[in-house]
Amino acid sequence: MFFLGYDLGSSSIKAAMVEAKTGKSIGVAQYPETEMSILSIETGWAEQDPEIWWTYIGKVTEKLLRKTGISVDKIKGIGISYQMHGLVIVDKNHKVLRPSIIWCDSRAVEIGNAAFQDIGEEKCISTLLNSPGNFTLSKLKWVKENEPELFNKVHRLLLPGDFIALKFTGEATTTISGLSEGIMWDFKDKKPADWLFDYMGISYDLIPEIVPTFSNQGTITKIAAKQTGLPEGIPVLYRAGDQPNNALSLNVLNPGEIATTGGTSGVVYAVTDNKNTKESLRINNFAHVNYSVDKPRIGKLLNINGAGIQYSWMKQHIASANSYRDMNELASNVPVGSDGLRIIPFGNGAERMLNNANNGSAIFNLNFNKHQNQHLFRAALEGIAFAFVYGIDILKNDGVNVSGMRAGNDNLFRSEIFSKTIATLIQSEINIIDTTGAIGAARAAGVSCGDFTTLEEVFSDNEQVLSYHPVNDQQIYLDAYHLWKNDLETKYNN
Repeated sequence: MFFLGYDLGSSSIKAAMVEAKTGKSIGVAQYPETEMSILSIETGWAEQDPEIWWTYIGKVTEKLLRKTGISVDKIKGIGISYQMHGLVIVDKNHKVLRPSIIWCDSRAVEIGNAAFQDIGEEKCISTLLNSPGNFTLSKLKWVKENEPELFNKVHRLLLPGDFIALKFTGEATTTISGLSEGIMWDFKDKKPADWLFDYMGISYDLIPEIVPTFSNQGTITKIAAKQTGLPEGIPVLYRAGDQPNNALSLNVLNPGEIATTGGTSGVVYAVTDNKNTKESLRINNFAHVNYSVDKPRIGKLLNINGAGIQYSWMKQHIASANSYRDMNELASNVPVGSDGLRIIPFGNGAERMLNNANNGSAIFNLNFNKHQNQHLFRAALEGIAFAFVYGIDILKNDGVNVSGMRAGNDNLFRSEIFSKTIATLIQSEINIIDTTGAIGAARAAGVSCGDFTTLEEVFSDNEQVLSYHPVNDQQIYLDAYHLWKNDLETKYNN
């Protein structure tokens, strides 16, 4: 028997099949091969059609079943991971009323900021653990203000994963974790933040039924079975946003553990049991997948826009004839600190952890008589690593005690320079795990079904492919980091 997991991103949808007995991955598929389009009618807007997501769920399911050769009657249940913070609204017939306003849309920034100011920082931080910000409820307030006739038809407020579950089961439901990512959960009173809905002038009756993250959340309907090729009656057993689910996939479940990714942008997601926060504007705090009102597990999420995009830019414009492996090898010939060359990687828009400063990237101390392309490559890797360490220091200042870090097997973390720099500066081992969000969602369905006794049982480190340990001579790394940090703070304070 098998479990099926989906990971709904903004660029594609991935699906994975895992064996029920062992949790072993049997196959992974992606659809479409090219990136899904994002509609941007106005600057800063980003929308996608939820019905396209559902169509692609059917396509990726068909592709995965063909690839694995597994009979559909062997599938025991489904898990769903999804892009966070998006808004999907449906009428009483569950018809989508408008395109989803997705995570990277910034139209509701002013609405969230005004709420933060009017309600007060102390109340927002102590109850929501965040500013209302540019999140799901603020996006719905934008619809109310700008599309009132459409808003009057809204029957249910959904997150992207809630919508996919609705299409599978015919039932509108959500989770505490989902409500927290939309900044709709009151951690103090342990219930939806009805007072924030009142402030926004939105009825909290729009919130669908709340179900546990790990639970039978409904079964596949006859219509959904026809549209996906899956048998009627299979249960949806798990649902979580992509960053909490990614942490789960990497076996990051306990206070002090950190999950991190290093793609175009970077994410550091730390688990804590501390509901206090001093950094609600630079980081976000969400209910983790194993959160409960009696045993809170909070995921502190810090985003780094200027990460892998810098190294890919350098490959495209400076080292087009080289692979990333070639660039890494050339960089390894340069000593720690890149012979004085330092690069600030923040050239991918406003950086939230720098209080939304948007001063661009910068190169410091370039010497035309000494520095060559390999120095640029090393300084780029070190600069991105230093940015991660800078972000981890913010998390530490917000109550995170680092006990270990796990990362996916992506390009940046395959670089020894990058990973050893971080490991040495934070004095913690980094374990690289070969897994995906879709695999994690499938395994989580198995936990919900009872095939695995505990989360730790299935999300072990048995897919660890590499470990990086702190080097003995930490001082040379500290010296390089402090010079970089001084450059950063000098540049951004001007």
